[in-house]
Amino acid sequence: MTYKKPILLSGRIDGTAPDMLRWHQVMNYIDLEKDKISLGENEKGVVFLEFAVDEGVKRNRGREGARDGATSISKALANFPAHFENTKIFHGGKITCDGCNLEKSQQQLAFYVEKILAARCLPIVLGGGHEVAFGHYLGIKNFTKNQKIGIINFDAHFDLRPIEKNIGATSGTGFWQIAKDADEAGQSFNYLALGIQKFSNTKLLFDIADELDVEYVFGDEFNYENKNALLSKIEEFIADNDCIYLTICMDVFSSTYSPGVSAPSPNGITPDHIFKSCFDLITNSKKLIALDFAETNPIFDVDNRTAKLAASLVFRILS
Repeated sequence: MTYKKPILLSGRIDGTAPDMLRWHQVMNYIDLEKDKISLGENEKGVVFLEFAVDEGVKRNRGREGARDGATSISKALANFPAHFENTKIFHGGKITCDGCNLEKSQQQLAFYVEKILAARCLPIVLGGGHEVAFGHYLGIKNFTKNQKIGIINFDAHFDLRPIEKNIGATSGTGFWQIAKDADEAGQSFNYLALGIQKFSNTKLLFDIADELDVEYVFGDEFNYENKNALLSKIEEFIADNDCIYLTICMDVFSSTYSPGVSAPSPNGITPDHIFKSCFDLITNSKKLIALDFAETNPIFDVDNRTAKLAASLVFRILS
C-alpha cells in the first residue's frame, strides 16, 4: 500500500489555555482508510494530506527531493498559534509512491480527496511534485460530478506537456492530462495560469495553451500598474466557474523567497501585497473547493524558507 497513517507533530508549548494553543496541540489525527471525519453542525473542517511523491519530477529529469517537501511543510505548520475558531484541523497522513507507480499514487490521492470533500472538509494537499495536480483534480471531479471546475495555478510553467509513451506521466504533464480527461468526459477545461515565465516554457507549450484556450498571466504582470487588471481577470474567472481548485507551485516565487524547489526561478514573483491580494481574492471567494502546494524540495531549501512560505499561506487561509 502507498498510504501511511499520520505521525504526530510536535512543537513549542506555551501552555494549555485556549488562547495559548498552537496547531500541533489542536491537530486531530485520522486514518483515512478506517476513520470517519466528524464535524459539529456549525464547524468547518480542514484535512491536511501529504503527497510524498516526486516520481513525476524524476521522470521529468528534474531535481529530486520534493517527496520530502510535504513533511517539511507539516513541520512548519506545527508551531503556528491557533487563531481560528469553529474550525477543526485534521492530519490525514501521507501517500507515497512505492515501486515507482505514480499512476497508482494519483488514483489513491483522488480516492481520499473525494472522501475528504464528502465529509464537508477542505482538502489541503501538501506536495510533492506537481504530479499532485492530476490526482487531486480527479478526486474533485469525482465529487462534484457535473460542476464546472475552474483551475487556478500559480506557476512559472504551464505543465501542459503531452505524455510520452516511453516516459509516462510526469510533473510537467498534469494539466494536459486534465484537459484530455475533461474532453473525454464531455466537460470544459477551465485553466488560469498565473506567474508564467516565457523563458521557462517552449513555444510548443504556448501553442498548446492557446489551442486549449488557457488563460494566463506572465510573472512580469504582477506589478502595481497592472494590479486592477490582474484582479479583474481572476474575479471574472472565478465568476465563470462553479468551484475553484487552487494549486500553487512554489517555483512561481523568486528563488530569494523560495529557493527549495525543483526548478528555481530568480525572476519569479514576490509574495508581496499584489500576490496576497490575488491569493485572498481566490481563497475568500467562497468557491474554493481544494488547495495544494507543489515542488517544495527541502534538499535545496535555505532556512526552510520555501516550506515556511507555503505554511504561511495556509495560515493566512485559516486565520
